[in-house]
Amino acid sequence: MRTDSNLQQFGRKLMKLVGVEPGTKLRPMIAYNSAIFFTGGGPYVLGSYLLPFLTDVEGLSTSQYGTVALFSCVIDAITDPLMGIITDRTRHKDGRHRPYLKWGIPFAVIAYVMMWHSFGISAAVNSARTMWWYVFAYMFYKTVSTFISVPHTAMLPELAPGYNLRTQFNAVKTIMDAVASYTSYFIAALVLGGINGLVTTPTFSPVHRTRFAVMGAVLCLWTSLPLLFTYKGTCERSSLGQTNEPLDLRAFADQYKKVLQNRIFRRYFLFGFFTLFSSAFVSQCFYYFLKTVLHQESSYSMLILVSGTGEALGFFPAYFFSIRKSKQLPARVFVPVAIGALALAWFLRDSGSRAVIFAVEFLYGVGLAGMASVQSNIFPDVTDVDEMITGERREGVIATFSTFIKKFVSGFAAFGIGKLLAAFGYDTAKTAAEQTSRAVFGVSFCFTLIPICFLTLALVMILRYDLTREKHAFLKEKIREKHETGTVVLTDEEKQMLEKLAGVPFERMWLSWPAAPQRETTEITD
Repeated sequence: MRTDSNLQQFGRKLMKLVGVEPGTKLRPMIAYNSAIFFTGGGPYVLGSYLLPFLTDVEGLSTSQYGTVALFSCVIDAITDPLMGIITDRTRHKDGRHRPYLKWGIPFAVIAYVMMWHSFGISAAVNSARTMWWYVFAYMFYKTVSTFISVPHTAMLPELAPGYNLRTQFNAVKTIMDAVASYTSYFIAALVLGGINGLVTTPTFSPVHRTRFAVMGAVLCLWTSLPLLFTYKGTCERSSLGQTNEPLDLRAFADQYKKVLQNRIFRRYFLFGFFTLFSSAFVSQCFYYFLKTVLHQESSYSMLILVSGTGEALGFFPAYFFSIRKSKQLPARVFVPVAIGALALAWFLRDSGSRAVIFAVEFLYGVGLAGMASVQSNIFPDVTDVDEMITGERREGVIATFSTFIKKFVSGFAAFGIGKLLAAFGYDTAKTAAEQTSRAVFGVSFCFTLIPICFLTLALVMILRYDLTREKHAFLKEKIREKHETGTVVLTDEEKQMLEKLAGVPFERMWLSWPAAPQRETTEITD
């Protein structure tokens, strides 16, 4: 009995140490974050292999690859804002957001297969036709991704209303993101290179078309089927009784204009924009950096695993900082680590730098852990500030920006990389030894200096993000008070604090309105 009591006491102390709230259940966290296999695992393989696949296997130039990526950005610019409005206005017995996870599964399977198979078009050695096939395939994949990822992201504030509970959901997300990304990469490397592919990356050529097609067929199921578990394992309140105001073009634009008034949102948005731009340049240029600058492309698979190890180990201090200190602290600590790692990589030039590039990748992975932690943890809090300003729960609209950042940045960065490498004279038809010194410089420039600039800007944004745990608890209490009584009582100092967070005068906030709008609300607790 004493042993059981001691174990229970130890368990309570451990839960308190890591910030786990009493009664917290792990299953809903795992279920919700299982969707990360589609939203994280699939894109991770695309980011790692799509550039060499389209250029070295399918025969596109870097400029044509950039065109493929550009069109994917165009479709994101159209579908993401639309999906944010659609999911917030959905009336369904399963909730506003959850049904889309089930509906999107068959389309997700088809879309991922199309990304790795031209169905004989590329075999005709017509690069223009091949390019337009992949323009269509990538646009379809991005549309399906929007259909699933925007509603999924929008579910979190309702599933996890508490400040620490959201951090715990996102802690599980970080772990499952790593599992999804690296198991997906493990499968891809195994299919493409066999057992040796886990350690040594093959030199890709058109003979690898069949292997890439098989990889797509396997991964389409691996990344899509977990969406069913997310649908089955989560619960969202029915929205059948929801009333929607008539929506016209002006009202549609006004929804997004209101979001941009939110100062905390703008800093969150720009932090995500800059960190994701940096990550996109690093991930998409890494293969060419190894191949052209270091002549170590055979180490690609192993170095990806090294980076993943650094990210996994970095998760633990990032989570501790988020729970015990602040949600911003992981980025403030780890972004400088990533900047230092990339600065070191700038000075690498030949194959004798093997040990150093391993250290660079490990440290960069640690830096990624801090960035990912902050980006996911502060999103739900931003929706609370938005409610303070507008009186509305608009998770879908705000989630649109989160998912749009990820997809737009990935696509636009790919477009920029393709055009930049072409401008520096990089020729995919030449071997690494045949590239000009200008082309080699261009690869290093894209892999190191451009990401460093973006990370520096991201660091500035997160240093200016000042929504603390105490301020968040205060504004949520005032939102609750407003819903219950129709008014709030604030000192001038408190009003100034809320104005600083929101970026708008108190008189223009919903909190200052004479009476709360009549609407069905989600219980807000902490």
